[in-house]
Amino acid sequence: MKIEKLSSRPTADYSVAVNAIKDAILRSQYQAAKLVNREMLSLYYGIGRYISANSREGFWGTGAIKTISERLRKELPGLRGFSETSIKKMRQFYEQWEPVISNSTATAVNLDEFFELSFSHHIEILNKVSDTSVRSKYISLALSQKWSAKRLRKEIENNTADHYGVMPSNFGVTIKDSRDALKALNMFKDEYLLDFINTEEIGIRDIEDIDERVVEREIVHNVKKFIMTFGRDFAFVGNQYHLEVFSHDFFPDLLFFNRELNCLVVVELKTGDFKTSYLGQLMTYLRILDDKVKKPHENPSIGIVLCKTADKDFVEYVIQDYAKPMGVATYRMNSDMPEKLREALPDVEDLKKLL
Repeated sequence: MKIEKLSSRPTADYSVAVNAIKDAILRSQYQAAKLVNREMLSLYYGIGRYISANSREGFWGTGAIKTISERLRKELPGLRGFSETSIKKMRQFYEQWEPVISNSTATAVNLDEFFELSFSHHIEILNKVSDTSVRSKYISLALSQKWSAKRLRKEIENNTADHYGVMPSNFGVTIKDSRDALKALNMFKDEYLLDFINTEEIGIRDIEDIDERVVEREIVHNVKKFIMTFGRDFAFVGNQYHLEVFSHDFFPDLLFFNRELNCLVVVELKTGDFKTSYLGQLMTYLRILDDKVKKPHENPSIGIVLCKTADKDFVEYVIQDYAKPMGVATYRMNSDMPEKLREALPDVEDLKKLL
């Protein structure tokens, strides 16, 4: 891992510190007229190491970092990103990643992905996640899902990493290319929060009375929100999409196309517990989609049962004997959440206006 070299020797002379950091900045700017992300992270790591050595082990006073920041901005007019707070974040960046990078555990982190993620994204992860393997997973997710730093913060608060790559499915035995199978597994979560569906707002007091058509209607009405919840690269094809074979008509609930997977994705909505009959129904849809709708250059279609509850172990057990790629996920709605959490969410009408 290439890191900008800065002497770690403690010094009490702030002028030396200012000049050392200024020289590192100028060298970095010389190497790239506009700092690319890898160069920026290397620079920040090096500055963090230098600040750590002098502020933790050296003779700097409590106002040292603030003084250095002010001097840097005077000597390099227009310089941004080197406030007192930012420099402290660089120290945090170095101190929390150094044990991983300097030891054999560095293999737990994909360095290509590490360097691709922005510094602000890194800080969000460092502030909220302590486990290295989970940090690495959020780095991958933030890049693959194209999350903003703000969106990343929300996903971490929702423990989203725990739900990716664990959806019960048969992708491993039905998708021939192992890389495509892994890609498909990592594309879907095992649980989705449909917080834009408010049963009270649509006149339903008893959650048991809600049916699939109500959920479908609300998803279609908020399809942009649903796609943002579902994942990246999904395009909405239609709902109650008409399929016909041998004079028999079928109407899958929701049909999408995913550019990354290059395939149609059919979603069947169920408001109760998972039943094995749902897989048979999905198999029929997938067979017809592949025979009648799929383009020659596209991959085989994928089916997802989205139901209220499911026993994951049972789903894993029964789904393996089906010949089409399928998975089962669950969902929660606004009415399923504790009252305090519901009050903290934006109003449904406000969401509709945004969409």
